[in-house]
Amino acid sequence: MTDEFDGMYDTFRALLDSFTPAESVKRLQQFGVAPEIVQQIRERHEQQTFRIKELEEPHSVVDGDRYSWYTGPRPSDKCWPAIVNLLREDRWPQDPAINSLDDSSTRIVSLLNHPREQEFSTRGLVVGHVQSGKTTNFTAVMAKAADRGYKLFIVLAGIHNGLRRQTQARLVQQLVEPNPTMWSQLTGLDADFTPRENPASYFGKANRTHVLCVVKKNASVLRKLGRWLDKASTYLQDCPALIIDDEADQATVATKSINPLILDIMRSLPKSAYLGYTATPFANLLIDPAAEDLYPKDFIVNLPKPQGHFGTEVLFGRDALDGEDPEQIDDGFDMIRLIPASDEKRVRPLSRLDVDGFVPVITDTLRNAVRYFWMVTAARRVRGTGNPHNTMLIHTSVNTAVHNSFKAPLEHLCRSAKESLGDPVFVTELRALWEAETARVPAEDLDETKVEFDELLPEVHGVLDSCRVIMDNSSSEDRLDYENGPIVAIAVGGNTLSRGLTLEGLSVSYFVRAVSAYDTLLQMGRWFGFRRGYADLPRIWMTAELAKWFRHLATVEAEMRLDIDRYMTEDETPLTFAVRLRTHPALRVTAAAKMRDAVTAASSYGGKRVQTHYFHTNAEWLRANLSAARSFVDQAAAKAVRREERPADGRFIFRDVPHELVLDFLRDYRFHEKSPENDGGLISDYIRERVRTAGSLGRWNVAIVGTPVDSEDSNLFEFTPGIAVGRVNRARLAPAQGASEADFADIKTLMSRRDATIDLSGDTSKLPEKEIMAERRRQFPDTGLLVLYPIDKTSEPDPSKDRRRRSAPHPPAPARRAALNAEEHVIGVGMVFPDPRGNDSEVVKYVSADLSGVDIEEEDLSLLDGEEA
Repeated sequence: MTDEFDGMYDTFRALLDSFTPAESVKRLQQFGVAPEIVQQIRERHEQQTFRIKELEEPHSVVDGDRYSWYTGPRPSDKCWPAIVNLLREDRWPQDPAINSLDDSSTRIVSLLNHPREQEFSTRGLVVGHVQSGKTTNFTAVMAKAADRGYKLFIVLAGIHNGLRRQTQARLVQQLVEPNPTMWSQLTGLDADFTPRENPASYFGKANRTHVLCVVKKNASVLRKLGRWLDKASTYLQDCPALIIDDEADQATVATKSINPLILDIMRSLPKSAYLGYTATPFANLLIDPAAEDLYPKDFIVNLPKPQGHFGTEVLFGRDALDGEDPEQIDDGFDMIRLIPASDEKRVRPLSRLDVDGFVPVITDTLRNAVRYFWMVTAARRVRGTGNPHNTMLIHTSVNTAVHNSFKAPLEHLCRSAKESLGDPVFVTELRALWEAETARVPAEDLDETKVEFDELLPEVHGVLDSCRVIMDNSSSEDRLDYENGPIVAIAVGGNTLSRGLTLEGLSVSYFVRAVSAYDTLLQMGRWFGFRRGYADLPRIWMTAELAKWFRHLATVEAEMRLDIDRYMTEDETPLTFAVRLRTHPALRVTAAAKMRDAVTAASSYGGKRVQTHYFHTNAEWLRANLSAARSFVDQAAAKAVRREERPADGRFIFRDVPHELVLDFLRDYRFHEKSPENDGGLISDYIRERVRTAGSLGRWNVAIVGTPVDSEDSNLFEFTPGIAVGRVNRARLAPAQGASEADFADIKTLMSRRDATIDLSGDTSKLPEKEIMAERRRQFPDTGLLVLYPIDKTSEPDPSKDRRRRSAPHPPAPARRAALNAEEHVIGVGMVFPDPRGNDSEVVKYVSADLSGVDIEEEDLSLLDGEEA
């Protein structure tokens, strides 16, 4: 019986290549298979599809009406096994990297329509990370779809020739070359789509090959492709097509030319699936879901961050999100080197009027960056591991004339370095730079072995001999070419290097560029990705403002992915999916045209903990907050129902304080303007609304958290007579080297988990975050908590807290601290809001960017409508 069942199940799986699961079952019944065997086959198939649905990774949001049919690769498959073999040859570890790729691509293919359905038009979105292997993922999806009968594959590969060529080369290597008789190509390495004779011959029943077409998102190209497909319309009725949109947020959303052309191509294909890939899905998630557009109405898949991937927060750190312990949040490795503001005008024209005749200066920071790149390349040669290529990126402008102006100074720098290798002064300077850099990021912290300067020095001459300065832009003939042996290149460019293109062996970046949108800025970070064999060596030179923007983006990105994962566990569908994107006072989420369907999200403080960690350090600003705090404590002490003093702990609690006093305090206390979520007016509006509509937050517990008062009272802070505690110590994050941090301090964390339980009864200090909130719901379902902290204006760092958390493969770096050095003592504020009962009040705040004082260089999209030969 078992052999009979196994045989019939194999027959069923074979039938799935030609029929949908339901039709395959009917065929078994027509063959006279016993009903009990048919039922067992159905059950096994359902178990297999359920296993795919329940994969731990990747998470997905799926339209509830979709069914899964794909249950994974089979031994008879040709395309997917070829990819596995290539990855193994490329030293991919079988576990977990290939297994993770197998799982994620299987899940995505299972969400496509069965290729034998009569008609379908699917829209999905895959969210990855910048430089995280998205191309490998969609290549795996294409392979598995081809193994199951998809015929036409159209890949929309960005807007630049470089990315299109790179994508074509990858797909030819991994799909075509292992199975050359199975594929027909409509495009080549050096040629975008040009119409072929007799298009019907590619799609007729006599031609069983898969058809591959890799095109740019260019209006002229897409029109030619659309017209060519129209000539084969009769033969496309039974042609399952998969359209992969790489960098799906670029040029696809809200463009007058490209967007309609993609939709036209889809309409010409009765059986088509559109699958967008992006690491910056801000624009894609703001499309109107009700419109006839490319909103991912059928599914959204969130790819896990691959092991060993250098993401935003590894380099820049990020802020804690709701419910996170700030001390456990990665603060970024010490890999960012700041370019002083005075250097900016020397390496990029500050206005369009300055472009003509601009000659860059090799500043100290640029010279150090280039010298460090040469030494990194030499050190990597000593190690002899990892990617054979070595690249440095210089990105200061989108203007091609500015790029070209760097060639002569950089080549002169290279020549003079070769001539100076025998000069002891030059060698001493190189040694000092190497020792300083390797001390700031110890190799052993990233599982590498330090290369001593004397080991790398003999390699430097060879590095200088092979180093080329390449201008890679839309008008240059010279391009980065990784296909003809290892290269050492300093690449100067703009848009052609800023989106999708992989810069192989990128170790050093020099980045001075003003941009206005999250997605543009993140995509320009070509330094994200994998750094096998040199994880300790990457460095980025950029301005202090850009470094802060990237830190903010790391927080936005983490919050967005947390939101996506939250929706994926709450039985949502893509049409009820509304990820919130945190705003920034000087950055747009995405281009204005892509936000026309966006609405400002309602924000609620219900169940959240709010705390201040940005402060001005000037006396006037601080004195205003000291006055507001003292007045508030005086009133709270007078009107509280009960007062508790804990001098041994340096704490006071005033229970059941009227909310009007809290509102008065929020009116007078100044939150730092760089913390839009800490807005006194917004919080006050929320409190008023909760009091009005739900009878909640009418009463508050107010606490003071300090240190025990010592016998000499040297550390005493008095709020009002009889209410005094010792000042707490909160050192600030150390500014990056060369940064000007006048009148600004970021203490990163203010409120401990224990402080959030100060008014609770019982032993709650060691409870995890979720249990604390549950206990607050039980004890104080309608009462808020406000905690004041008197912070010592000096606040020297505590060496005992300078610890390093070691968890492979890249341990979170510890926060680097410096003395607070404020002009007056600082008042910190923490607030804990109860979870709402019933519908929470919503408070809307619009944040618009004032970019009038910034010379913004927008992405050049003129290539979208340019003519192609």
